[in-house]
Amino acid sequence: MTKINKSEAEWRETLTPEQFHVLRKEGTERAHTSPLNQEKREGHFNCAGCGTPLFDSTTKFESGTGWPSFYAPLDEAAVSEHVDRKLFMKRTEVRCATCDGHLGHVFPDGPQPTGLRYCMNGIAMEFSPNEDD
Repeated sequence: MTKINKSEAEWRETLTPEQFHVLRKEGTERAHTSPLNQEKREGHFNCAGCGTPLFDSTTKFESGTGWPSFYAPLDEAAVSEHVDRKLFMKRTEVRCATCDGHLGHVFPDGPQPTGLRYCMNGIAMEFSPNEDD
């Protein structure tokens, strides 16, 4: 997998201000604001920064948190995990492994088969429906 490295100015040229805030500055979108919460078609959720496929629709579930949630990434190599000690607690941050964009966090309270909840910012992703849809 080839890493993507861009300057802050280059990222600002290619991302919306909201995407830049989340992907490059580790921001968080407001809960219940992403259209991806309602996305029910089959397909992939890709990084909005670089297009890397991150999650398959078959792993998406309704977590009740207000953010798109998944129980597993499409490929373990598609995301990287990092310790996040902001907000006076220890969490596990999830980033795109290709462009290092901040996606959200993973928590150990998801459904089986993994028991994980990848709580992602919808603004950090784009949906690509399967061609059959």
